[in-house]
Amino acid sequence: MTAITLSAIYIYPVKSFSGIAVDAWEVDGKGLKLDRKWMLVDREHQFLSQRRLPQMVQVETRIVADSLQLSAPGMGSISLPLTERQGPVISTTIWKDSCPATLVSDEVDQWLSDFLKTPCHLVFQADETVRQVDQNYASPGDKTNFTDGFPFLIIAENSLAALNRKMPTPLPMSRFRPNLVISGCDSFAEDTWRRISIGAITFRLPKPSGRCPVTTIDAQTARYGKEPLKTLSRFRKLGNKVYFGQNAIHEQPGILRIGDKILIGETGSPQPNLVDSQRTII
Repeated sequence: MTAITLSAIYIYPVKSFSGIAVDAWEVDGKGLKLDRKWMLVDREHQFLSQRRLPQMVQVETRIVADSLQLSAPGMGSISLPLTERQGPVISTTIWKDSCPATLVSDEVDQWLSDFLKTPCHLVFQADETVRQVDQNYASPGDKTNFTDGFPFLIIAENSLAALNRKMPTPLPMSRFRPNLVISGCDSFAEDTWRRISIGAITFRLPKPSGRCPVTTIDAQTARYGKEPLKTLSRFRKLGNKVYFGQNAIHEQPGILRIGDKILIGETGSPQPNLVDSQRTII
């Protein structure tokens, strides 16, 4: 029997910018350390993402010593410290949540505004700030940074393989922006998982991930297309949403490493329940 293992780990220090593949990484109270700790906001302090500014996908992130380095086509690079610094605190809005955030610097704001051709501010979430995970799916102590709502997104390698067999042109896993990629399980096995352990960390999987048009943005051109939503809608649609991957919440801090074995602690009916909706599930 093939072991189920963790095959890739991705962090996204700035919401909607490119991710970083790592071999091992710390998990703190809010998820993968530094994941979505930073975020862009507009003049009204509403969050910005690729939904409004698809060219955000072209801003690359790197961790160099004690700095986060940003680079973009035609812009060179700029760095900011990983350690928290004093700065003006503003109230930001991300979906239905309002939470305090700290401005990084005028210099970084200008650099990003010039590239994106839109006035914006880069902010970070202080360690002591508490942003709860949606209480319809979480416990009071579950926290997250500037994610869309959950600390982790999990996708199985074979789920992408199953999708790509139906696609006119295969897509890389990066198009779906997972945190954790799983190998050794059947396609869409993650739909039935409710509780798993990866190494010494336990995860709950309370909700499937509904996918938005961001998945159709080509990282090279920063332009929208039709795929993969067109193909997903044929076999992964429930109501007016299509689903790919599972949101997850961790129950303790620790370290995740590529190669960690995964134990399935609890399963349930597939989520979304495409079978009961008289649709085909792989």
